Amino acid sequence: MKKKLAVLTGSGVSAESGMSTFRDNGGLWDKYDVNDVASIDGWYRNRKLVLDFYNMERKLLKDARPNAAHFAIAELEKEYEVTVITQNVDNLHEKAGSTKVIHLHGELTKVRPENCYNDEDFFSEKTVMDIGYEDINLGDLAPNGSQLRPHIVFFGEPVPKIEQAADIVSEADILLIAGTSLQVYPAAGLYRYASTGIPIYLIDPKDVYVRDKRIIHIKEVATKGMESFKKLLETK
Repeated sequence: MKKKLAVLTGSGVSAESGMSTFRDNGGLWDKYDVNDVASIDGWYRNRKLVLDFYNMERKLLKDARPNAAHFAIAELEKEYEVTVITQNVDNLHEKAGSTKVIHLHGELTKVRPENCYNDEDFFSEKTVMDIGYEDINLGDLAPNGSQLRPHIVFFGEPVPKIEQAADIVSEADILLIAGTSLQVYPAAGLYRYASTGIPIYLIDPKDVYVRDKRIIHIKEVATKGMESFKKLLETK
């Protein structure tokens, strides 16, 4: 029986594919206030701005390609039962061949009515639609007559899949964290659900201030870090 490997990924994994990260200087996010384009309050203040922003992100994603880190994670399925839990809204893990991916913060290529996917409908994805890389504009309506919005978890909204992710981490034999500085909650706290005694590997080129003696910090960018991680696995 294959060991269970949970992989928690963040924006650092996709950065080498040209997708901007929140916190790095010089990226797309430098030009926009997060509160304006990535919060539920921003959506209600100016839907057009939010729609235009994600239309632009979708165009960037259309031309983006998985990098070596995405492919290395997908290849782990040959030896392990792998579940990828990603904070990223792109589809690069899927493009690289990963078959089980949980998107904590939504998916850029999908939309939903703005009045669905909430506590009242138990966050059902029945109304979620895949639009690929097409634009959504103000006035584009869902079948129920409501304005379409990005299928993105905005700041100020609950993260419906966090409990599922916590269960997966709690059942894992190995936990890999790649490309995240563990600053965005609740995803940043998922490693705490790992069983006592299992190895936790963290790939990030920067210092990460997390106090947990189980964590083995591989201080490299995601592509090089995955090579080091695979070598460490071979020695176990």
